[in-house]
Amino acid sequence: MKAYVYVSLKKSVLDPQGKTIQGALKKMGYKGLGDVRQGKYFELTLDGELTKSEVESEVERIAREVLTNPVIEEYRYSLEE
Repeated sequence: MKAYVYVSLKKSVLDPQGKTIQGALKKMGYKGLGDVRQGKYFELTLDGELTKSEVESEVERIAREVLTNPVIEEYRYSLEE
């Protein structure tokens, strides 16, 4: 089973890298751009021995304890069998 974890800054946290990307895109002539926020993406392959609820529990724990800084970041994930 695979887990796809998306980590991004909380909306209340300034994103200077996103602002830099936004400025660069505007200078390059891209139009209609409102806001840019950057983040991180992880693909985790989990052992087939785990049940779906065990996988969800492990992915939650990994994302919360290792992949994110809970003070400034939030995460979401999806699973694929």
